[in-house]
Amino acid sequence: MSRQAGAFVPTSCVASAGEAPSVERLREALGMTSKTDLARLPFVGDDATGGAEAELQASVSGGRDTVDLPRTIAGSDFLANICRRAAVGDTAARQVHALERFLDANVDGVWDNSWVRFPRRLFGPAAAQVFSDDLHADKSDRSGRMRADVDKFIVTERGIEYARVPISYLLKLALADAVASLPERAESVRRTGRRLLGHFLSDNTSPETCSFNVVNLAPEAGGGRALAREAARRFLLTQLLLAYANRRYELEATGQKAAACHAPTPPIRQRELNDLISDSFYRELFMNPCLSGWDRGEEKSAYMGLCHEVLSRSQLNGVGKLRDAGIIHHNLVVMPSTSNLSLANNGVHVSVGSKRLTSLVGSPDCGFGTPDEKYFGDLAIKIMEHFLPLFVGTYSAAPYRLGFQAFHPETALGFLPHELDFTHLRMLWRRWKGKANLRALGLTFTPCGPKWIDRALSAMFQLRGDWVPDFRLIDYLVFLLSTHKSPSLNGSLGNSERLKRDLANLGVFDNRMSLYLLIKLREQAVMGFSGFEARQYSLMERFGEDMGAAVGLQRLLCAFAYRCITSGRFTHAHIPDDPTLESERRQVVFDCAIGLPTFFVHQSTRNEVLKAILAHTDGTRASRRYPGYARVTTDAYRCGLLRLIRSEAPDLIEMLGMNEVVDELEHRLRDPSQRASHRLLGGILAEAGARDPLKVEARTFNLAAERYYRGRLRRQQLDESLRLLQEELSPAAARLWGLQWGDLGLLTNPESYLAAVREELLDDRLNTEEILRLVSLVLSVTVACEGGDA
Repeated sequence: MSRQAGAFVPTSCVASAGEAPSVERLREALGMTSKTDLARLPFVGDDATGGAEAELQASVSGGRDTVDLPRTIAGSDFLANICRRAAVGDTAARQVHALERFLDANVDGVWDNSWVRFPRRLFGPAAAQVFSDDLHADKSDRSGRMRADVDKFIVTERGIEYARVPISYLLKLALADAVASLPERAESVRRTGRRLLGHFLSDNTSPETCSFNVVNLAPEAGGGRALAREAARRFLLTQLLLAYANRRYELEATGQKAAACHAPTPPIRQRELNDLISDSFYRELFMNPCLSGWDRGEEKSAYMGLCHEVLSRSQLNGVGKLRDAGIIHHNLVVMPSTSNLSLANNGVHVSVGSKRLTSLVGSPDCGFGTPDEKYFGDLAIKIMEHFLPLFVGTYSAAPYRLGFQAFHPETALGFLPHELDFTHLRMLWRRWKGKANLRALGLTFTPCGPKWIDRALSAMFQLRGDWVPDFRLIDYLVFLLSTHKSPSLNGSLGNSERLKRDLANLGVFDNRMSLYLLIKLREQAVMGFSGFEARQYSLMERFGEDMGAAVGLQRLLCAFAYRCITSGRFTHAHIPDDPTLESERRQVVFDCAIGLPTFFVHQSTRNEVLKAILAHTDGTRASRRYPGYARVTTDAYRCGLLRLIRSEAPDLIEMLGMNEVVDELEHRLRDPSQRASHRLLGGILAEAGARDPLKVEARTFNLAAERYYRGRLRRQQLDESLRLLQEELSPAAARLWGLQWGDLGLLTNPESYLAAVREELLDDRLNTEEILRLVSLVLSVTVACEGGDA
């Protein structure tokens, strides 16, 4: 036996050159004495670790003359050029009028994804140094040149030099100054605060934060709830830093109050603006400059611009696929915008790692290496993809309203032409039109294109459109369908690169981008750990009850997949790498996201995992409409997934301490009112003053959703974050950590202090001194958590 990274590795597991990965070698490498040796499975016991990334919706409140976004638009060359063209008759004046209305008719005074600007003199020394360092083209070479776009971030007005930055970067600057303001005797807290600067990322469009520390997901450590507590603490610190920045940098005083909340879909006004401007100007306004998180920020920013260009082109190319699929029958179509908003969708990415797999792949003494990690990792992903419907709408959601005018297939179906084969795409579109009740006079109506005709049809026949539980999964490219030549999950090294080349030739993707999947293999050689990242999460209303349970279930499925693999229950041959079969298993994710009650599976499907699930699914019958297909209800399928896990892995559920989570999941599946989608819908309807989403005009509903996210839900999540922090501050926890608050220059009774300032914090009435006190409290808890697994 040899020892690497704290784990024993059998030397006998070394493989011969060219030997194909085998289940026997996997079991031997894991040290399993039999097929039923659960204790040595990956993700079991204290083997699992977790981390998460959260994307937030940023906004700035204020007037047209004080907030950066309207000022930038009003002073842009883009607006000046179209005004000149309109003046000489080269273009219609309505675009100019529409942009002016956008700037003038902002009733709420909220400007989504705006930047902020403030005098550089307001920087403390720490933030000033961070800002100066981050403007270098290569931060690892501070003596090198500055970024070529420095003039975006430093502007001069009336002889005063201003810093102009996105909210994502404002958080990092505020943290730098806040940490420098803490007492010097609290060096451990200050050191942790400086370390966390890199966890506030300036990426994509929205502010993004990643876990402050790797979390132990062992049952005795709290399982998934431990990661939920970390996410809540991170959300709390984000809110405190925004409050600090609003005061420290005089943002509120100058009419530009910054805010951030969990919101899953692009704001309505940003969608409307996107229809009025070019894709290039959209990128200038909204694509993040990547000042934080990467040594060469300009390169990362160019990559994000590439992603936007490719996805915009990809959606346009989807129109041709809809025509080939027979969904578009004529040449009268509404072309999607040349600027795609999908990158403005926000979600949560949860990674679950295995210390055993990480140690095996990283061990030079064991033949279980990168090819084995890839082979079994791809198989595990294929198994877990069948179980994704358990999460959609259940633990997270993105309720959204589509009016009748939105039911053009070329816009409503988003990226689905690139994610499903033609058969499943046609089936889905027919059922979605049926769910939306687009029938009148015995005919099914879809919008014609001219808005005045569509409004007349909607009013005449009471065609209201639809609401969907998780629109983010429809509006974003979450899967990429394999080609017949290049499957993405067949277990071979380089398969992703081969698929990307194929898709690039088809105009669907670009081989410079990362392959889009809802479950991604995190490879030890690339990420430093071996495990899986799940991207199916949109908005989770509650940290503890939703995120905690979802992470626990995700970990259970990782362990279950490896149990199926090590026992020989399922192999790659049981889930053939065929695009049609890939589409067949993934269609259910989109059905659940849209809220469709049924889907169809070929009765002679070669997918043995799907057959095993359907054997536990009630109510399956032969389809009358589609000969050779079985009709399955989505709710029964989800219950069948749960029955399969319970019947095949009761001991695994017990070992992971997941009985309560599994029971609560069954409760959600049987009572839709307990699902995240219904709870979020209830909050939105309360904001809109309505009881039925279909009786609320689509724009009104979606604007109410945004107000709900910014207001009541943000306050609710902030309150929960405080309660979870109090759990971590309990005397028992403090003794366990060995912390003495006084030694850190903090409070002697932090629990009482939190209770005393709760209302002021929720109402955003704290002064700068109290905000810094709370920042130090959050950081001190993070110091204690740094002693966990890293």
